[in-house]
Amino acid sequence: MKAVTENVTARSAAVGVLNAVLGEGEMLSQVVLPDGLSGPDRARAERLATQVLRQLDRIDRVLKPLLRKAPPLAVLNILRLAVYERAEGAAAHGVVNEAVSLARRGKRTTHLSGLVNAVLRALPEGVDLAALPAPQMPRWLRQPMVHAYGREAVSAIEAVQAQVPAVDITPKAAAVAVPEGERLPSGSIRLATPGQITQLPGYDAGDWWVQDAAAAIAVRLMAVQPGETVLDVCAAPGGKTLQLADAGAAVTALDISAPRMVRVEENLTRTGLTAQLVVADALHWTPPDAQFDAILLDAPCSATGTLRRHPDLPFIKDGSELAGLVELQAALLDRALGWLKPGGRLVYCTCSLLPAEGEDQLAAALLRHPGLAVVPPALPWLPPEWVTPQGGVRLRPDYWGGMDGFFIATLTAP
Repeated sequence: MKAVTENVTARSAAVGVLNAVLGEGEMLSQVVLPDGLSGPDRARAERLATQVLRQLDRIDRVLKPLLRKAPPLAVLNILRLAVYERAEGAAAHGVVNEAVSLARRGKRTTHLSGLVNAVLRALPEGVDLAALPAPQMPRWLRQPMVHAYGREAVSAIEAVQAQVPAVDITPKAAAVAVPEGERLPSGSIRLATPGQITQLPGYDAGDWWVQDAAAAIAVRLMAVQPGETVLDVCAAPGGKTLQLADAGAAVTALDISAPRMVRVEENLTRTGLTAQLVVADALHWTPPDAQFDAILLDAPCSATGTLRRHPDLPFIKDGSELAGLVELQAALLDRALGWLKPGGRLVYCTCSLLPAEGEDQLAAALLRHPGLAVVPPALPWLPPEWVTPQGGVRLRPDYWGGMDGFFIATLTAP
């Protein structure tokens, strides 16, 4: 992980994050902010960097007529942050002064502080980023999506991805205190203005956990019965493990990452739920006991369905990893099917919008495994247009006013 070591202000930290993501290909989650930042400044820096990435194409449209040629990335990111803050309604003098100061601090940018000053003073009043076309996804991602869903649907997805996502939570069946919000048809609750999550009613009591509505649908499709033995493969960060445990299943949660499993353990403790946690590589692990009644495989994928929450992904990926991911998904799926009891069911899902990781992966599995069948979804609230011709479920970010993109299919073994 890479630390940001610029002067300790929220703005300088935000620019440092942008430099790390756009210049060095770091993931937002891997950039470490300076220790000297206060809690509020840390939150502000993260918010500013995330929002600039989310609105980057729109911001660059604003800057383009003001620049004769593109300045060095570090200067451009100072300008991008300033444009976003001006669009957010921050006072012009404060934004300009701080941007010029940031440019002067850097050895490679100080000689361009005059350019920063001139560009920002020429910035029109009342910049409205939302009035500009929504940022488009990169070609490697957009092209197969247009082929699969059509241009109109892809444009709707891009419009949603340009917005700040709401926070969804999953309440326990016996929850006593749950924050106010919109109850979605699936039972998830959408918080419009969540504030500080840990201060909300029911958090300390473990009555709910944060989980996108789309992710929660995978377990609902499994229709777990109390007492069933269930394996959650690639379990971290654990939202689905909590759902399975809350449904009364005897859950084994398997993941390759020990640090990520710490978070699963913490959430199990907070919610008072139980599961057996196993840190191992699913490709080499063998269950010590009998086979399972049901298995949930949330396979590693391109995460292209989560761009609303991870706007850095279009800038650090180029699609070159897709072939390897598809191969890994198939290997995990084949291995997990061998751990099912006869007649058991497996839910395969990926938080991807690419058919190669969803519909195509399902079709290939059915060819490899004679007798394997798709169980049609039996959720009365599930819109029929979300169900694919194969019997899988395709969730898109433009559904229900915003959700992660997922493909989910329930399979039953002969």
